[in-house]
Amino acid sequence: MKNISVKKSFLYALFCAAMLISCKKEIEKLSDTFKDTVSSSEISAVEKDSIKKDSVVKKESVPPAMQENGFYNALVLPKDKKLRDSIYAEFSKKYSEKERYAILALNRLDSKNKWNADTLVVPAKIDTTLMEYSPFPMQIDILSGVKKFVIFSYPIQAYGVYSNGSLVKWGPTSMGKKAAQTTRGLTFTNWKKKLSISTVSSEWKLPYNFNIHNIGGIGWHQYDLPGYPASHSCLRLLMKDAQWLYSYADTWILNPGGATTKAKGTPVMVFGDYKWGGRKPWRKLLDDPNANNISVEEMTKLLEPHIDKMIKEQDNREKVADSIKTAKAMAVPIQDEKPVEVPAN
Repeated sequence: MKNISVKKSFLYALFCAAMLISCKKEIEKLSDTFKDTVSSSEISAVEKDSIKKDSVVKKESVPPAMQENGFYNALVLPKDKKLRDSIYAEFSKKYSEKERYAILALNRLDSKNKWNADTLVVPAKIDTTLMEYSPFPMQIDILSGVKKFVIFSYPIQAYGVYSNGSLVKWGPTSMGKKAAQTTRGLTFTNWKKKLSISTVSSEWKLPYNFNIHNIGGIGWHQYDLPGYPASHSCLRLLMKDAQWLYSYADTWILNPGGATTKAKGTPVMVFGDYKWGGRKPWRKLLDDPNANNISVEEMTKLLEPHIDKMIKEQDNREKVADSIKTAKAMAVPIQDEKPVEVPAN
């Protein structure tokens, strides 16, 4: 009996020791986990501060309001139709028509194609002019001598308009799909028509079409914005943007007979490459509000080789336009001769 009692005591002591060792290990694990969490949080905080500081330094082109309030939220849209309808109903209640228009524009969508998105990027502060969210620099000094200039960015599917180097407007676009990409480089606006019919399909109506490649049939106009590059080489715009650009840009001036060009229109630049199959560029705003921004340095490097040509064509157009005005002013209309009255005898 004594031996049995000793064995029980020994087993009990062994069990207690094992429990103490196990507890100690668990405590050490918890301690390590806590340290790792604190360390990770501290590193994360440092990295965030670093990103913010770097963003401010690199983003001299961003308006002050964008730097202060440049935060975006993700509105996730479920696949279930009833749930989507419910969310869009709340979306319509929360935001005014102009605010909804701006949010969809940031996501490269029009109201017709809002169902195409599974996530909407929504700014914390809604600016219905979109200017606070501009990815283009607010001022480009190298363009100071260019009175009118339009630029289209393939990477971020957006256009910008500059007058004497100052950004006056920007907005979304849907450029050529992968199999029919829009021609890159510098070109000039040609003719315009309030309603054109597509050469690809007679069913496609193109409101406020402004041609920029006459032989290739490429121009900007209003058409569906589905949230990705989808056109047959043209530059799709929202209706309001197409109307605005239709009035803003200058057409070419042709020689008598219309066979040759006497003066070019407004300079237009299309540049960059889209990351096909990758994450949509504007979704990156959820991680970094400056993710889509194009720096002054990048724009200057892109445009510098073309500035002389732009100014030369601009000066030529002004001279041609002035000469036409002068010729019209000097043309004296022939007055109808009055019959001479002969006195009666």
